Amino acid sequence: MPEKQGQFQRAITLFDAIMIVTGSMIGSGIFIVSADISRKVGSPGWLLVVWLVTGFITLAGAVSYGELASMFPKVGGQYVYLREAYNKLVAFLYGWSLFLVIQTGVIAAVAVAFARFVGVLVPWFSEDHILFSILGFKLNTVMLLAVLMLVGLTWVNAQGVRGGKLISNIFGTTKLVALALLIMFGLALGINQEALAVNFSDMWQAASFSPTGEAVPLSVWGLVGAIGLAMTGSLFSSDAWNNIGFSGDEIVRPERTIVLSMAIGTAIVTGLYLLINLVYLLVLPLKGSPDATDILGRGIMYTKGDLVATAVAESILGRAGAYVMAVLIMISTFGANNSIILSGARAYYAMAKDGLFFPRMARLNKAGVPGVALWAQCLWACGLCLTGSYGQLLNYVMFSVILFYVITIIGIFILRRTRPDAPRPYKALGYPVIPLLYVILASAFCVILLVSPETARDSGLGLLLVAVGVPVYFFFGKRFASRPESKVKA
Repeated sequence: MPEKQGQFQRAITLFDAIMIVTGSMIGSGIFIVSADISRKVGSPGWLLVVWLVTGFITLAGAVSYGELASMFPKVGGQYVYLREAYNKLVAFLYGWSLFLVIQTGVIAAVAVAFARFVGVLVPWFSEDHILFSILGFKLNTVMLLAVLMLVGLTWVNAQGVRGGKLISNIFGTTKLVALALLIMFGLALGINQEALAVNFSDMWQAASFSPTGEAVPLSVWGLVGAIGLAMTGSLFSSDAWNNIGFSGDEIVRPERTIVLSMAIGTAIVTGLYLLINLVYLLVLPLKGSPDATDILGRGIMYTKGDLVATAVAESILGRAGAYVMAVLIMISTFGANNSIILSGARAYYAMAKDGLFFPRMARLNKAGVPGVALWAQCLWACGLCLTGSYGQLLNYVMFSVILFYVITIIGIFILRRTRPDAPRPYKALGYPVIPLLYVILASAFCVILLVSPETARDSGLGLLLVAVGVPVYFFFGKRFASRPESKVKA
């Protein structure tokens, strides 16, 4: 007897969708990456510019992308949009990259970040605490906890969409309230006159700072490159706004809800990110010394472990602030990974339905969710966790993510020409200017990653991983072409 399949349940409301968008976007990055950004651009003004440009790009992408979401509000999201605008090959290359590194890479990175912050409260969880070593591979307790987190969240989501959305709602609202409180406490109690005087008297002197504290002034073109490199962290922190589109068949009134949730969610997160960076600058001086022993002396640039938010909380609340921030980041990363895990498996399901991925991924379990796709995603993400390579994953992920966003937004122009009469419940805001600005700015970011010595290798490997998908596409297409689930023409 074949396994009985369930059906997708339209259980995700507008509120749920907004919580999935904000929950997916807010992980650990906003609490950490401003330190690295400040070292790359060297001044408070340019730090804020990086976040402003990132916010503009993210919002421009969301309000443009919404046109495609309203046209094709189906499970699979961006995979479906690319299939309809281009063909199954382009869509597969996205889905392949999504499974190989984009979605699973983010899941792994966020899980490792969660485990690291648990270590603040429970020191047993440490990358220095090796459980065993074999043939050069070392399993530490951070890796173990990251894997256990992914297995637990995958199990919850395999029980049905209602459990996954409940976790997103609880943790999403909690982190939004906590971030708002952190901003309010910082503005009300944390303003440091010394930091205020230093940061806002010299806002625009751009320089690149080394890990040992040496400064190199930046030329105009050097500054452009530095901003592009710095945006790797800020764009990573602002990514995953598109994940809600993957769950199209599970959303109430998807043609409306997906567009609204992306617009509202990205606006909320962008506003919070700008405010929290302003708080960082009001509480801590940007510049500091890596050899200093106190928080103010190290500044934002050289905060221990790049934990800027923790240093700010300690400055306001004393030692207790470190524990408060650890709990907040644990909540944030746990909720983020739940939303990302929930969403990603739907794309692999859509690929399998088109006959381009493993057949069992095209099945829904009795709870009406793609259980096999969820567990396959979990298995690969756990493998990435065990590599312990957070920084490289970040570079692989961001190049591939932005590349496919560019290709997808270009799809709006293509579909306006090839399907001018197709129903468009929502049309891209500011078309064609805003979508075109997104394509130009995001493409420039990809070029900077490819040509910069710091990121060229990882970005090139990310591009290679996409290219490897071409022979894999023909392998899967030939192997599964006769499957009854394959209903979409190439």
